[in-house]
Amino acid sequence: MNAQQRQDLFRDTVVLAPLTKGGNLPFRRLTVECGARMTTGEMAVARFVVKRRRGEMALLRRADDEPVFGAQLAGRIPDEMAEAAKIAVEKGADFVDLNLGCPIDYFCRKGLGAALMRKPGKVAQVVSAMREAVDVPLTVKMRLGYDDQKPKFREVAAACVDSGADAITLHGRSRAQRYSRAADWDAVAELVQSLPIPVIGNGDILTWRDAKKHREHTGCAGVMLARGALIKPWLFREIAEERDIVLDFHQRANLLRRYRALALAHFGDDERGRLRVSEFLHWHLDFFNRYRPVRSEDVDPDAHPLIQTRDARFESNDEFERLMYSGNPDDRQALTTRLMAELDQEPEAAAAWSSTTASAILDGSEGASVSP
Repeated sequence: MNAQQRQDLFRDTVVLAPLTKGGNLPFRRLTVECGARMTTGEMAVARFVVKRRRGEMALLRRADDEPVFGAQLAGRIPDEMAEAAKIAVEKGADFVDLNLGCPIDYFCRKGLGAALMRKPGKVAQVVSAMREAVDVPLTVKMRLGYDDQKPKFREVAAACVDSGADAITLHGRSRAQRYSRAADWDAVAELVQSLPIPVIGNGDILTWRDAKKHREHTGCAGVMLARGALIKPWLFREIAEERDIVLDFHQRANLLRRYRALALAHFGDDERGRLRVSEFLHWHLDFFNRYRPVRSEDVDPDAHPLIQTRDARFESNDEFERLMYSGNPDDRQALTTRLMAELDQEPEAAAAWSSTTASAILDGSEGASVSP
């Protein structure tokens, strides 16, 4: 694969972001059934990959039905990153991504993730080592900078290009900013104009209209979905078809049941496996409950959209519906318990979700699709 072929992989694409915990293999499979064609695994620490620690190696596992899968690695030592990249490719990764965006204090104190944004020279060494080690596409996901005062994305991106990177993903926020302000898509547009390789934009894409607007504004080669995909796994299909798919709580509950089936298949339908599935269901509900069934054209573009809200006061005559929309942690636990109890209370119905796909749920949702 030559450089042009490697770069072309990232043109006109919608990518599932590397999501710590949320981007587990069952959830990635759910997004594939909802239209995702390029997925990225959870961040794996290169040092532990090289030592082949079981937990870290699990983060590199690819599902058979993932069309294009990328492994994201975090590290700052060139030789370790090169060896970890080789291992990721051996495990089945179609591309390898360098993490320059993780804002977590624990990793930043160790010089990983967003902390590397302060050292363009070190980034260049890491990218060069990874480029020499593997011939699959090599990407870099970065933020604007470590802090607001010193945005180094231009300098770091240039260093990555010179060292052999095939595509850059820019999350339009600094590490310090977190989610306190809207993502800066003007910065994405600036990077598109200055780099000869594909640039993927990331930040605040919650509807298909957001994706279309940002691509037209910036000229970026593709977009990456993070929180939007956690809230609406079917967002990939909305973007591909340029229409809203508005689901009621019954339809969304069925997607949760499909995720439950995928998670049981991955973690195992035993006591330990069910405990893991329950843990992940509870985690995902913290995003799933932010969705509100509204058309994207009715969302105020100058304000946080409704699907970003956490309203613990939602009222409904249906207890399941109330739990589905609630942002209350106790309600999330109650809904998790209810979903897991179905496995024993309705075993035949629960087993049926093992053969049902998310795509079939969306296709079979009469009245769920709304044209723009």
